[in-house]
Amino acid sequence: MFRRKSKPPIENPTKKHYILEIVKAVITAIVISLASILILAFIVRAASIDTGILPIINQVIKGVAILIACLVCLRLPKNAWVRGIVVGLIYVILAFVIFSLLNGAQFNFGLNVLNDVAVGAVSGLLSGIISGLIRKRAVARGKAV
Repeated sequence: MFRRKSKPPIENPTKKHYILEIVKAVITAIVISLASILILAFIVRAASIDTGILPIINQVIKGVAILIACLVCLRLPKNAWVRGIVVGLIYVILAFVIFSLLNGAQFNFGLNVLNDVAVGAVSGLLSGIISGLIRKRAVARGKAV
């Protein structure tokens, strides 16, 4: 089978490397959540699911999008938890703007936005920790991930 060759770890990462990782992770999380919300909309339309459960499903989608983005994009093991929090917060802000624009430019600030920020920061923190631990373990084993 074809085996994906991983890049060797960066010896001396600069601020540019960290920023590039964050940008990639945020874009990845946005794409994942947009695709997931679209799929959810088709499921809700086809199966006529109760709309009371949708806010919970949206929070799960956001958390999973942040987790997958951090696992895929955060390659440098140092301070991954900080980069995870930054990814979560930037993602929440951009997702709020994008979904508000898709909803007819209705920027409704309320308690739900504060909830999204908290969930995004905690999801980013946990995702960054998991990502960093996976990378550190791979580096310790001598494998570049």
